[in-house]
Amino acid sequence: MPGRTYSFEVNRVSTAPPEVLFRLETEGPLWSTWGRPLIVQARWARRGDDDPNGVGAVREVGLWPVLLREKTVEYEPDRRHVYTFDGSGPVRDYRAEVFFTPNTAGGTDLRWTGSFSESVPGTGAFAAAALRRAIRILSAQLVKAADSGR
Repeated sequence: MPGRTYSFEVNRVSTAPPEVLFRLETEGPLWSTWGRPLIVQARWARRGDDDPNGVGAVREVGLWPVLLREKTVEYEPDRRHVYTFDGSGPVRDYRAEVFFTPNTAGGTDLRWTGSFSESVPGTGAFAAAALRRAIRILSAQLVKAADSGR
């Protein structure tokens, strides 16, 4: 029996153009340069089918022995990146979408959404809060890195 479904959304504004944020977010190994303190290790488990960072790419992020595998399932350069957990994860049917929209100030409006089903009944609210918090931290670090030119 499937568990309840949860979702969240985090929005940020960057002074950097979309292509800068997109590159930082989709290039798997770069996560360890801007994603600290949550992401200490980041590497490719598999490269994409047509584009090395594109559909089919699997990045591993976290801190050994806890590395999440995230698989790219949709990839629109400089606009949108969609990924799911590849293999086991803390929730079921996780899907994250990251949108990079140019704004009138010459920067980027960043929108990072996620949805999932709880894997154990009664754990969804906790998992949603933890994932929302993680994405808030990661999105802030991503914007900081893009704005500073890292």
